[in-house]
Amino acid sequence: MSQSFVIIGDGIAGSSAAETLREEEPDADITVITDEGEALYNRILIKEYAKGKLPEAPISIHQEGWYEERDIDLELNTLVVDIRTDDHEVETHEGDVYGYDKLLLAIGGTPQQLPVDGSDADGVHHFWTFQDARRIKESADDADDAVIVGAGLLGIDFAAICGAQGVSGKYLMRGNSWWRYALSEEGAELMHEAMRERGVEPVFDSGVDHFEVDDDGHVEAAVDPNGDRYEADFAGVAIGLNLNTELVEGTDIETDDGIVVDEYMRTNDEDVFAAGDITRFYDVILGEQAQNGAWGSAKEQGTIAAKNMLDYGSEQFEWVSSYSITHFDFPFLSFGHPTLGDDEVMKKFGDDEWRRLALKDGKIVGGVLIGNLAPQSAYKSLMREQVDVSGQKDVLMKEGFSVDDLETEAAAE
Repeated sequence: MSQSFVIIGDGIAGSSAAETLREEEPDADITVITDEGEALYNRILIKEYAKGKLPEAPISIHQEGWYEERDIDLELNTLVVDIRTDDHEVETHEGDVYGYDKLLLAIGGTPQQLPVDGSDADGVHHFWTFQDARRIKESADDADDAVIVGAGLLGIDFAAICGAQGVSGKYLMRGNSWWRYALSEEGAELMHEAMRERGVEPVFDSGVDHFEVDDDGHVEAAVDPNGDRYEADFAGVAIGLNLNTELVEGTDIETDDGIVVDEYMRTNDEDVFAAGDITRFYDVILGEQAQNGAWGSAKEQGTIAAKNMLDYGSEQFEWVSSYSITHFDFPFLSFGHPTLGDDEVMKKFGDDEWRRLALKDGKIVGGVLIGNLAPQSAYKSLMREQVDVSGQKDVLMKEGFSVDDLETEAAAE
């Protein structure tokens, strides 16, 4: 008798799991359930669409026919409202019930709302889905002034969209620099200047106390906690995700700011797995539970989850994630866990190059490269192999660093 697999979520994690299951188990029953109205698309490229740089067509990855060709049942516009692990069943908002032998939760998160007056006004946007990108593009086309809130990797996408659409923007940040948990002020200033060149001005030690809304319910200004007022007929809010763990609240599945899984992507229920943004996974490189929302990481987690749904323990998730920003005239790359660690080393090279490594117990756990990405392969290799680089910080910051430099230095000692 063939096995039955149910996957909740058709992002890259859920879709890669479905593809792997079909490749490995030709006779299995596979059902993918998603509350979105369209099949898998490229979340990396939707920001280019919102900037007006790409049409819709290249962004879609799978059409519905892709699932039909692989005999995968795709249920669009379908919300799962109940998971009954004892009965191995999930129920949808329409009352349909799907039984499973193994279940994969690839349910991601929902953008956090600013808890201030006016945050639900027309013209206040969050950026997560393709439909969000469509609304943002349309709104930015008609806007003159914008406010951006959220000094992280998604917030800077809003800055780039405003710059590309010719919208004058104010980027309100609570601290004294962009992504201050991973960059020094010196490194962040490279990003600040790139924003200014595109018509977006960083405003530090700020934020939003409330939005002012006109009689038609459309945002017209943001007022920060200092009382400063910024006109805005467009607002972009990117302050993080609320992970969709409420779906498992009535079960015994363990959560801790996400669904807890081991290195094989299995939860504490032997028949339930999870992959993608929703997971708090055991990072075998870091040696502790971790989270990572990068596209490549989610794709690999989906693949690994599928393999272990078929044969538990067959392959563990071991991955050094990367996140690139391509909005500016210079490259930007973060990798691993750049906001973690107990030590760091950083250096600026000239006017447009900066790098930083985060260290834990003398080993690289993450980093950020601005302007020159050439050392990334060496750093990632050292991170994967968990090489102790303590005492060799100066070597790590050599302009043309390679792994051989460490070996040469060690031999000299």
